[in-house]
Amino acid sequence: MTVVDGLWYLADEAAQRAEQAYHRTTDAHGGGRLERTYRKRVSRGRFRTLAERIQRCGAPYGAHTLVYRPSGELLVVRHEGVDMWVLPGGGVDGSESFREAAERELAEEAGIDASYEGLAMLNRVEISCGAHDTWGVLPVFSAEAETTTLSVEDPDDEISKARWFEPERLPKDTRDREDLIDAVRAVA
Repeated sequence: MTVVDGLWYLADEAAQRAEQAYHRTTDAHGGGRLERTYRKRVSRGRFRTLAERIQRCGAPYGAHTLVYRPSGELLVVRHEGVDMWVLPGGGVDGSESFREAAERELAEEAGIDASYEGLAMLNRVEISCGAHDTWGVLPVFSAEAETTTLSVEDPDDEISKARWFEPERLPKDTRDREDLIDAVRAVA
């Protein structure tokens, strides 16, 4: 007896949605200053979760913001779910655009105002599980901080703190640390 769970179909639909999201984002904001490809091998259950997110909006991890002060310091937040420092950001709610999601997440995770400038990075996240593959976009917007006093009001309770760091002094456990250093140098 053959079991069909539809992962191949979901993966195909997700990849089509990612392609649309990529073109829609570059049309609206121009190409990212940096583009990277990240590859993730995940479990079957995680693959389904990420592919469903991509199918909904084109992005497995939502949208993020690379926020810097005029002095060049970069904002990162402590994400307890992954036990790392990361850029503020997260999932897209309903009909939000990527930028609207990034702005909402910045307000929740750091409590500051920022002037958005465009894309800092437009990354590709390739996800695989066994014979199944798909991909999604990971948009990272660039913004200069207008206020700098941090206040975490994360409704998901994933973010425990927010801090400013000089790029070269980002903690070693910062996700994609070297890519962030390159990106902040390009925009700040």
